[in-house]
Amino acid sequence: MAPPAIGHNGGPPLDEELRVVTWQHYCWRKAHARAWKTPPREIALARLKRAEELGMSYRDYTAVVLDKGVLL
Repeated sequence: MAPPAIGHNGGPPLDEELRVVTWQHYCWRKAHARAWKTPPREIALARLKRAEELGMSYRDYTAVVLDKGVLL
């Protein structure tokens, strides 16, 4: 198997048929769950309000915040 290409986030393949869980897959799933944990109510409402102002969904806006580390 070839190494991941530049820009790959190191996550598991998105194939639903993958049933083998490697240590890397386990760690990636735990980190993903921790990153997408529901924030406190005030933060979630502020993100929702800003996302609506920008015409984005809450999930898309939160993905940008988590990915880039900056507020739009």
